[in-house]
Amino acid sequence: MSDRKDFASLYASGNRVGTTHAIGMAFVRWRDQLAGRLIRLGATPNRLTFAGFVVTVFSAVCLAFGASYRAPWEAHAGAETASSWWPVAAFIWLFVACAFDMLDGAVARLGGMSSSFGAVLDSTLDRFSDIAIYLACVAHFAWIGNLTYTVLAVVAMANTFMISYVKARAEEIIDDCSVGWWLRGERCVAMLITTGLCHIPTLLWSQATLPALTVLRRIVYTRAALEAKAKGSPPPNRGPLPGLWRYVALWRFPRGSIPFDIVAGSNIAFLIVAPWIHPFFYGATDPLRTLVAWLTG
Repeated sequence: MSDRKDFASLYASGNRVGTTHAIGMAFVRWRDQLAGRLIRLGATPNRLTFAGFVVTVFSAVCLAFGASYRAPWEAHAGAETASSWWPVAAFIWLFVACAFDMLDGAVARLGGMSSSFGAVLDSTLDRFSDIAIYLACVAHFAWIGNLTYTVLAVVAMANTFMISYVKARAEEIIDDCSVGWWLRGERCVAMLITTGLCHIPTLLWSQATLPALTVLRRIVYTRAALEAKAKGSPPPNRGPLPGLWRYVALWRFPRGSIPFDIVAGSNIAFLIVAPWIHPFFYGATDPLRTLVAWLTG
């Protein structure tokens, strides 16, 4: 059953299910039903993968024109940043692209069309999609002369690449390196929330910082796995930490669990609320340029 696969880590851990599990289960049912219809219409996984990439490019074009703008419904006199529909248009295209991204794997599995080449194509075009989105942000903020957000977009893109690269490289020498909180699904949700609300600068602060912890965890886990393998010991713990640390490192719990809900809720709250608390997260300032100017005096 596909639902068992989607929440395999949660079921194996024995943790209590949370709200994200219910949301995920509803999504899985919708995804698989739609995938079945697409199969009957003659869709193939590779075509869906390519279509998703093309639609992502449309979203990137919208971001290149409007990544720094706030939502039109938030426009008011005296606002430190201008408003535009460009990020909303980016959200619409990105929503369609993410749907394709989820459906290609379901079509491959349900239609018995999985292939090694399809897996490589999917992974490759995922990376090109990441390039398109973040290069669009780089281009936009460079065009308006905001050094801080240009750099943040570059770092966010690097984090996205390193999460995938470390996993791919590690799995040449260990069985599995699917650890860390910021997986592709979580990153896609963050992008959808921030494009829909026109909070792209907040997304860049998030993705230029927090995913680096996932990169670090994968490196540390790979080293521990190799040491365990050399000693003939079981693989290192991938789940919650023992003792009281269990209640601190909530991000180590599996998708769909209550601790996962807490971490997800905290990230979502930051992406939504931060710009409303302070215009700094709307990209109204350029602290890095200010720092450079001060240093060069």
